[in-house]
This record gives sequence, structure tokens and C-alpha cells, in this order.
Amino acid sequence: MLQKTLTYTLTFCCLLFIARLTNAQQSRDFLGLTKADSIHRVEATQIQKVYGNIIMKQREFTIYCDSAYYDQKGNKSELFGNVRIENPKDTVTITCFYADYNGNNYLAKLRDDVVFVKAGTTLYTDFLDYNRKSGMADYFNFGKVVDSTNVLTSQKGRYETQEEKITFTDNVILVNPEYTLKSNILYYFTVPKIAETEGITNIRSEKGDELNAKKGSFYDTQNKLFRFYEGDVENETSKVSGDELFYDENKKYYEGKDNVSIFNKERNIEVFGDIGKYWEEKKYSEVFGNALVQKYFEADTMYMTADTLISQDSEAAANRHMLAYPNTRMIKGEMSGRADSTVYMYADSTIFLYGDPLLWNNKSQISADSIHFLIANEDIDRAFLKDNAFAITSDTIANFNQIKGRQMIGFFEDGDMNKLEVEGNGESLYFALENDTTLQGVNSLLCGKIFMYFENGNVTKINHTVNPDASFTPPHMLNEENTQLEGFVWRAEERPTLKMIHAWRTPKKQPKNPQNLFNEPNIRIPYPDEDDIQTIINEWIKTQE
Repeated sequence: MLQKTLTYTLTFCCLLFIARLTNAQQSRDFLGLTKADSIHRVEATQIQKVYGNIIMKQREFTIYCDSAYYDQKGNKSELFGNVRIENPKDTVTITCFYADYNGNNYLAKLRDDVVFVKAGTTLYTDFLDYNRKSGMADYFNFGKVVDSTNVLTSQKGRYETQEEKITFTDNVILVNPEYTLKSNILYYFTVPKIAETEGITNIRSEKGDELNAKKGSFYDTQNKLFRFYEGDVENETSKVSGDELFYDENKKYYEGKDNVSIFNKERNIEVFGDIGKYWEEKKYSEVFGNALVQKYFEADTMYMTADTLISQDSEAAANRHMLAYPNTRMIKGEMSGRADSTVYMYADSTIFLYGDPLLWNNKSQISADSIHFLIANEDIDRAFLKDNAFAITSDTIANFNQIKGRQMIGFFEDGDMNKLEVEGNGESLYFALENDTTLQGVNSLLCGKIFMYFENGNVTKINHTVNPDASFTPPHMLNEENTQLEGFVWRAEERPTLKMIHAWRTPKKQPKNPQNLFNEPNIRIPYPDEDDIQTIINEWIKTQE
């Protein structure tokens, strides 16, 4: 009997302890009315109508207002006039004209002239739901956030106070003194003032620069650092793009990775590669990895490939150049070339080839220790060959007319070579044909200066100066020794083609009219009613889960 009594007593004490603990827990979350000038009970209800200098508290959470409907049993209140809410846990202060607070789920529905302040960041809206326990504040019909650096607006947003993060969605606009950014999804981290976006993002600077991304961006608004995905940066003189693009505004430095393009508008020249670096103030760029140059002329395009491309623009004409190395290949119209390295001088459109250089034009191949040629009126005008100059032209029956000397000048008309002038130690072999089909023999010539003329890629005649040493060899006496000058090598298999250029790199096609949010009208949606608001909130919560 005594044992049963002790058991019942122990059970009763445990139940009493649990009940007291439960009541204590509930009392800590109880929304209490701590001050009011007057209190009136609403007839036939449990609700109290309170007026004047009202203060309510739930733990550290404090509410101030002019008047309220206070439901003590329901643990909630409807607040009117000069509503102010303070939450020290989130270091948040909120003011508005009207609010509805439920102490059970900690949700405050704030309406009309809502001002939500946390440290140096202020949110303005007319419809805001704030959960004081989770620190989540959601607006859903336009809001504006202001801090010391930026102003951000959007149709919908979520402020995660404990994470110092704001998510903006739908018609997002970020404005600071130097830039305006538009996107449809933006994450803003309030302490470092960093903005990250998803999808299409467009930025315009006060100076007219444009920065765009198709797959989102990273923007350090204080340090002016940008990172774009499938992005481009364009200003008055250049456009830089890449699958991943970094821009340091303070250093005026760009860096791109994958499908990089650097377009110089003044030179009408574009460089492509795997990795690109560009210093805007120095007007200097470096491109690596299957690099390609496209120089745009009115009639055609000049192509140049190399492992590395370096371009230097400058106010001083003599310093404007492009360097391509190693293994350069180039094509312009009927002319193509190769060398170990190539220099393109912008000032006078002269191209220098170094390291086993070769040029081909129609049926001709020319080589020398060094070659440079001049482009005039958008076409090759003259080619200068220095030391061990050698020119070979195939005829209609696969013979090779040859001319060599110490130095040589090739003259071009409409992109085709029409004359070769040899100066010093000139030698030539010319296969004489009848009706372009029957070989009559080979003319050999030694002379200090020789001229070879072309038409439609074929040799038409050879002239010389005084005192030549000439000979003629009939067909039956021809052999390899008297049909090839010393140094003869026909290297047509090395001649670059457009197929080879495209296999080296085919630039990524860019849309002609990409979507730009600055071209779309700013639309403000009318305020919804309460049912619409609840639907919007439910949908918003689902997307965040």
C-alpha cells in the first residue's frame, strides 16, 4: 500500500513539473501588454481595445503603436498608427502605419509606409511579412533597399536578417553613383555589399560602358570588381567577351576564360582565344590558346592564327602593333602565309614574317630569310623579301618556273601578284610552252637584276638588265639538275586554308540582338488584395524551400 502511494505521489509530481515547465515555456512566448493609456473590452469578445502610448512585449521583441486590438488569449494583436517594432536579436527596427502580429507563429504582417531598418540598411515597402523568430522579411509588391552605396528595387524580395542577405526577384534594379544594374534575380549581401545575379544581367555606367551577362554575375559594389558568366564588356573603343569574364574597374583590367573575344573598334580587328587579358588604359592585350585574329576589311577578312597573340595600341603610331607567335598562319583573299612569328604594324599596315617565312599567292610560292608586305587600300600592295629570296610558280602542265636572288620585291594588283623584281645575284628558270600544253625547253638566266611578270597567276615573260648569262635546254636534255635551282623546295602542303583556320578555332556565334533589360519597360503591378497577398506568400515560400 505504501509503495502504491509513493508511486502515485511521484507520478503526480512529474506531471505537475511538466505542466509548470510547459506554462513557463508558454509564458516566455506570451505577447504581453505592458503599457497603454486606456483599455476597453470589445463587447461579447475576448479582445481588448487599447489606446495611447501602447507598449507590447514578447521576450526581447517590443511593439509600440497609437492604438490596437489586443487578443490576450489568442496571443495576437492588430496595431494602428505610428507602429514601431524593435527586435534587438536581429538589430531590427520597423515602422509602419498598420500591422497584424501573431505571437504564436511570430509573424508580423506590416502594411502602409513600412520602413525596415537593420544597421545601415533600410528597406521601404507597403507590404511586408516579418517573422521575428526566423528573421525572414518578405515583401511582394515592390520594395526599395537603401544603404551607403546602393539603392536596390524589385517587385518581390526576402530579407534574411540573420544571414545579412536579401534576395530580390522580378524587375530588379541596383543603382549606385557609377552604375545601374538590371536583373530578375539578385542576391545582395549587405555587409560586404556584394551582389550576385542569376540569368540575364545588364549594367550601364555613367560613362556609357555596358556590362552584360547571360548566365549571372558577381559584383563587389565597393571594390568595383565584376565577374560575368557568358558576358561581355563594351565601351566606346572596345568590346571584350567570354564564357567567364572578370573586370577590375579600378585597374581597368579585363580577364576572360573560354571563347574569349577582344574587339578593337578603332582598328576593326578582333582577337579570339581560350584565355584573354586586356589592360584598358595601356591598350594592351594578351590572348592564349588556339588564338585567332580576324582583321575586317570592306571586301574580305584577314585571318591569322598562333598560339599566343599580343596587341599593343598607343597614341604613338610607331608603338601600335600586334605580335603573333609561334606557328603563325594567315590568309587574306588569294594570299596566304606561314612563319614562326608575325608582327602586324597598325600605323602603316605592314606585316613582318620571321622564322622560315613563306607566302603563297595563286600559283606562286615565295620565301626568304625575312619577309614583310604592305597592305594598301585593303589589299596587299607589295612584298619585300630579304636574303635568300626564292619564288616558285607552277605552270599549266605542272612545271615550276623559278627565280631567286639576294632580295626581291613582289608587286600586287587587286590582291594578285603581277610582277617580281630581283636585285642581286639573280637566277631564273623559265619553262617555255607552246599553247600552254607543249614543252619547248627551259630558259636559264643569270643576271644582277631580273623582272618576272604574271597574269592570272601564270608567268607571261621575263626581262633582265644588261650582260645576262642565258642558256636554253631542249626537252630531251632536261633532268632534275637543270630544272631546279639550288634551294628549290615546293611546300604547297603547308599552305594554310580556311578549313585549317576553322579547325584551329571557330569563334562562338553571338546573338545579333541579345535580350537587354534596359530595353524593356519598367512595370509596377497594382497592389493585390489580402487573398492575393496570401496566395503570393504561399507560392513564394514554396520556391524558397
